[in-house]
Amino acid sequence: MTDAPLATLRQHLLQALHNPPGDETRRLFHGRGRCWPGLEQITVDWLSGIVLVMLFREPDAALRPLLLELLDTPEWQASGARGLLLQHRYVHGSESEWLAGEEQAQWTIREDGLRYLLDLGSKQNSGLFLDMRLGRQWVRQQAAGKRVLNLFAYTCGFSVAAIAGGATRVVNLDMARAALTRGRDNHRLNLHDLSQVEFLGHELFKSWGKVRKSGPYDLIIIDPPSFQKGSFALTQDYARILRRLPELLGERGTVLACVNDPDTGPDFLIAGMAAEAPQLRFVERLDNPPEFPDISPESGLKALVFEL
Repeated sequence: MTDAPLATLRQHLLQALHNPPGDETRRLFHGRGRCWPGLEQITVDWLSGIVLVMLFREPDAALRPLLLELLDTPEWQASGARGLLLQHRYVHGSESEWLAGEEQAQWTIREDGLRYLLDLGSKQNSGLFLDMRLGRQWVRQQAAGKRVLNLFAYTCGFSVAAIAGGATRVVNLDMARAALTRGRDNHRLNLHDLSQVEFLGHELFKSWGKVRKSGPYDLIIIDPPSFQKGSFALTQDYARILRRLPELLGERGTVLACVNDPDTGPDFLIAGMAAEAPQLRFVERLDNPPEFPDISPESGLKALVFEL
C-alpha cells in the first residue's frame, strides 16, 4: 500500500465522519468493490457508534498510524464515535483489536430503526451482513399478512424485518443453533411476539418434511453461504433448493433468492430457476446499498425476486 491509497482512505473516512450515521448502521468505506486501487482489502463500518475496520490481508505498516491519527481529528471528536475496532480477517481465529474506546463483547446496533445484537472482538462475522440492508428493507415492505420461510437464517435478520413488516408467521431454518439463539435475541430486542416465529436448527437437505409441515409459504428467502464445508456448495446444491420451491409456495408465492459469491453472476440464478422451477418467473434484481460500490455489477451481491 502506497501513500496515495492511504491518503484516499483518510479522505473518505474524514468525509464520512463529518456526517456520521448516528444511531444507525452503515458501511463507511467499501474497498472490496475494487473502486479504489490499493484499498481492495479494507472495509470500514459504522456500527451505531463503533467504527469497525476489517482487513482481509496483512496491511501496510502505515495503516495503524493513520487510524490512530484519525482519533485526534475534529471529525472523529465531533462524530460521537464510541470506539475503534481493528479486525484481521486474514488471520484465522484472530480476535479483533480495540484501538480506542471501552471494549464491548456485544453491542446493539440499529438498522432502519430495527435493533440487532452483534458480537464484537471474538468472532469474525459479527452477526449482520450490511450489504443486505436493502434486501431486509424489501422484505419488511412485502411481508404484511404473509407466511415467510427464511432459509439459511443465520441470526434471523430477514425474520426481524418480516415480523416488523406485519408477517403473520416466519419459519427460520439454520443448522447453526447458536445463530438461531441470537435470532431470538434480535426478535426480543424489537419486542416481537415469539409465538409468530419458529426456529428450526436443522440441516436443510435432511429436513424438507419439517419445512413443508409449516407451509405453504407466501414468501421464501434463500440466502446461503457460497460454501459451507460438509453442508452446502453453491454450484452443486442451489439447484436442489430451487426444484423444491413449487411444493413449498402458496398461490402467487414469491421468492427472494440471493448469491454473494463475486464470481457468480445473476444469470446463475435466472437460468437455474428456469431449469428447476419454470413455474417461477424472474421479476427484478434488488439494488445494492449505495455504500457498497463495485467496479462490476456482476460481482456485487445478487438478490433476485421471482414470482409464481
